[in-house]
Amino acid sequence: MNTLIIGGAGYIGSHVTREFLDRGHKVTVFDDLSSGLKENLFPEAAFVLGSILDYPALLAVCQGHITAALKPEPFDAVVHLAAFKAVGESMEKPEKYSLNNISGTINILNAMSESGIKYIIFSSSATVFGLPQYLPIDENHPLNPENYYGFTKVEIERFMQWYDRLRDMRFASLRYFNAAGYDVKGRITGLEQNPANLIPVIMEVAVGIRRELSIFGNDYETRDGTCIRDYIHVNDLAAAHSAALDYISKNDRSLTVNLGSETGTTVLEILEAARRIAGKPIPSSVTGRRSGDTATLTASSKLARELLGWKADHSSIDTIIQSTWEVYKNTGIRA
Repeated sequence: MNTLIIGGAGYIGSHVTREFLDRGHKVTVFDDLSSGLKENLFPEAAFVLGSILDYPALLAVCQGHITAALKPEPFDAVVHLAAFKAVGESMEKPEKYSLNNISGTINILNAMSESGIKYIIFSSSATVFGLPQYLPIDENHPLNPENYYGFTKVEIERFMQWYDRLRDMRFASLRYFNAAGYDVKGRITGLEQNPANLIPVIMEVAVGIRRELSIFGNDYETRDGTCIRDYIHVNDLAAAHSAALDYISKNDRSLTVNLGSETGTTVLEILEAARRIAGKPIPSSVTGRRSGDTATLTASSKLARELLGWKADHSSIDTIIQSTWEVYKNTGIRA
């Protein structure tokens, strides 16, 4: 298929782009490089610099107008990875998240509708669920986001449901749990900018960018007192995007699935694995709990396995940590 990957220069987007290229898709990346990196682009994929808030430019790209020198070639599918994702920032700057995540997505859906593009793969999030009412969380769990970022994801899912109904636009909403790791073949090396997630923060401590890791609470009802989360390797996430596009195009029906490893790992277990693999002490200190953090959050990915034939092949903690360390250890910054 001819696929437009919006946000394809970002951390997850670059891995999805690589997966689609490996599977023989023709790919164009559309990215404003606000968080994506030029070093995450691949020569096999066309690149268009642009914003989802610029509707005329977005529409032109969706209609296949990549450059003046190329004949327009409309796309078969869109992969949408262009939402802002910082939970804390979303609570402080809801206007920013409303404009980019909600208005930007409406622009994408309208440009697709006007261009006759039928399929969209959307990167949703486990934040749509809020505090778990039961574990593991499956797709039937109530949606009750605890932050504005999660709210925007819920609303986008609802918009896509209406476009499915009114415009026969088929979607796959992929609810990620904790995305982590780097390409196991070492083909992607661009570091996340200002990361807030646990594993890249640990790596920044290991290479001397940060002084220490802050552990937010060690008095939870878990096996070592620290929070348990479900970490899913980014290569496994990328494979799910390709499988989801195959599913919705072959079955002419939309899809919403959770993507997690179904294994919970504590903060201290992640930290000890990183110390062992990096061979560094990685200083840490315990601070107070963060508001809204729950003790344990794990996924059921049974539906993805059944419908997509998907499984988390690379999501062992050692693989996640090792693939991340291989990228960070070569940054030239040392503790």
